[in-house]
Amino acid sequence: MTWTTLCTTAALTAALLTAATARPATHPTAGPTTSSAALPRGVATAAAARPAAGCTGGAGPAARCWPVTGPGIRGRPVVERGFDPPAQPWAAGHRGVDLRTAPGAPVRAAAPGAVAFTGRVAGVPVVVIALPGGLRTTYQPVRATLPAGAEVPAGRTVGTVAAVDGVLPHCPDTCLHWGLLRDDVYLDPLLLLPPSLRRAGPSRLLPVYGRT
Repeated sequence: MTWTTLCTTAALTAALLTAATARPATHPTAGPTTSSAALPRGVATAAAARPAAGCTGGAGPAARCWPVTGPGIRGRPVVERGFDPPAQPWAAGHRGVDLRTAPGAPVRAAAPGAVAFTGRVAGVPVVVIALPGGLRTTYQPVRATLPAGAEVPAGRTVGTVAAVDGVLPHCPDTCLHWGLLRDDVYLDPLLLLPPSLRRAGPSRLLPVYGRT
């Protein structure tokens, strides 16, 4: 781990601890659903209940979304690098996941919450969303489109992927670094998503043996 990375991590952690004092999030009623405008009755009802690409759970506290969409099943993005927690807080590791995306791509809230922080940390634009239960999700490099204090449902666009000298230092291409914390402890953000969203391929029915 380079000195620059250590400084960036320390600065981001300090900013997140400050953001932890944000008021607890409530659950907005609007969810990430497909627009039903101009659709026939019946079709419109089904469309209104259908989650957007990369989302599940409809509206409410159980809704979850990938922060960015990708080419995979149900809008799953490519995970460039997974969560690799360091053995010690100061040691090398990867405190989040990197999702392949493109500059200017919309970034969505992975779960319902409230924007707790927007700004630059060590030169990198960051958005932090406070979730119920003392959790916080982080998104970088992201240029915020909502102010701090705004309540957001899962799937609401909170910013766009910003170019930071082209790419983040640890990404071969443009990516979104997505993190999850409880207090000052980093967790795997993929744990926010249900298995149906994390799954890279379609579900398969296995044969049942020993039955006639």
